[in-house]
Amino acid sequence: MKLCKRHELLSILFVLLYLTLPAGVAAQRTKLKPGMNSFSPEQDIQLGKQAAGEAEKKLPMCKDPKVDAYLTKLGMSLVAHLNTGSIAYPWEFHCVNDKAINAFALPGGYVFVNRGAIEAADYEAELAGVMAHELSHVALRHGTNQATKAQYAQLGTGILGVAGGIFGGTAGAAAAGFGQLAAGSLLLKYSRGAETQADVMGTQVLYDAGYDPRAMAAFFEKLGAESTGKNPPEFFSDHPNPDHRVERVDEEIQKLGGPPEDAKRDSAEFGAIKREVMALPVVKKEPSTASPAAKSGAAAPAASAKVADPSRNYVGLAGEGYSLKYPDNWKEYGTAKNVTLAPEGGVVDSGKGQNELAYGVMASVAKLEGQAPAGDVLDAVTQKLLEGLQQENANMKVIREPRSVKLSGEPGLSTFLENDSPLGGREIDWVVTVMRPEGLVYFVCVAPQGDYQRFEKSFSDVLNSVRFAK
Repeated sequence: MKLCKRHELLSILFVLLYLTLPAGVAAQRTKLKPGMNSFSPEQDIQLGKQAAGEAEKKLPMCKDPKVDAYLTKLGMSLVAHLNTGSIAYPWEFHCVNDKAINAFALPGGYVFVNRGAIEAADYEAELAGVMAHELSHVALRHGTNQATKAQYAQLGTGILGVAGGIFGGTAGAAAAGFGQLAAGSLLLKYSRGAETQADVMGTQVLYDAGYDPRAMAAFFEKLGAESTGKNPPEFFSDHPNPDHRVERVDEEIQKLGGPPEDAKRDSAEFGAIKREVMALPVVKKEPSTASPAAKSGAAAPAASAKVADPSRNYVGLAGEGYSLKYPDNWKEYGTAKNVTLAPEGGVVDSGKGQNELAYGVMASVAKLEGQAPAGDVLDAVTQKLLEGLQQENANMKVIREPRSVKLSGEPGLSTFLENDSPLGGREIDWVVTVMRPEGLVYFVCVAPQGDYQRFEKSFSDVLNSVRFAK
């Protein structure tokens, strides 16, 4: 099952805020909506900080203070025109000694620019365009939005990153190390829709910062021309090239009022820094330290031929606003807000750079914000969840419609679905949803169809043990 690329699931649960737009041509420019996100901005910063530290250890850094200072100066001049929703990110800019044409930005504002991108830029506005694009990913929180979509879009067969704790610890996936974090295609490999958003916002930032916004399209055209008949540049490997990319940038420029006559294109400082970079010794890139987004994450242990029966001894878990008990031969991955409980071998490597849940239980809390849906809120939100799951899983079907249940004395809904199992064949997904003051609390119990009865009692025991905070 692929990541959500067409529709964002559970959008009803999250506020989609229009970004505040600058004066002047604000009415004409494209209004951008950030996607749903179960991470807080503080978690973005924590996640990015730890990942950036790992990146600096694993990637060949330029280690040239002049270059980093220049990137910081240029980056901050763009940040001044970036709408971050009043979030104060601790921006950092680093040069990577890698000849590949690429750049990436981690959540929280940690930006890495390959020397190859600096060398490929013919003038400063082109480099500014690349950086404005990356800054836009941060401002729109695309990294943790991608992780959030993975969490919801892949309930049942695709709980990404649970083996490495992608939602775990104070810094989320950082607990598993940078390879697990970035290479899981959650924080750096975006959808084409996210790429288009970053192109559009980046174009606006360039325009507002006084640069020629056509430089954005010019750089993409250059990359496209260089890749004709060859392997695509590394930039396109983790920044999927949207259809009509250049045309969309040109369209946004027209919405902004066209290229300004006195737009800045180049600077003597850029020329000096480019010469500085080109004089740096070339570091041979080891396969294991290639672009973080190009690496494959640490593989989850393969599922055994027969996953062990659930233990009859139980241990406690304190979740967000609830507690429960689970078999003591299962492992716990995640945080109080997003936790997965699985036996040894219950999390498998799909072979697509994704770790998927084959056996176990996931418990999550999704905050309900904005205007509540009309009618029965629990029914409406549950239906939205189920519709989204089916949209993203072509072979998923409801085998028993939602029925009223009581969970720890609270009214809930119980739904059974059938879907493809990452182990082959089909699986049963039992989804139980409850509305609480802290949001939608839901539990997903997963097992292959042929093994479901072996785990059914344990699933019931886990759910019956749930106690909500008063």
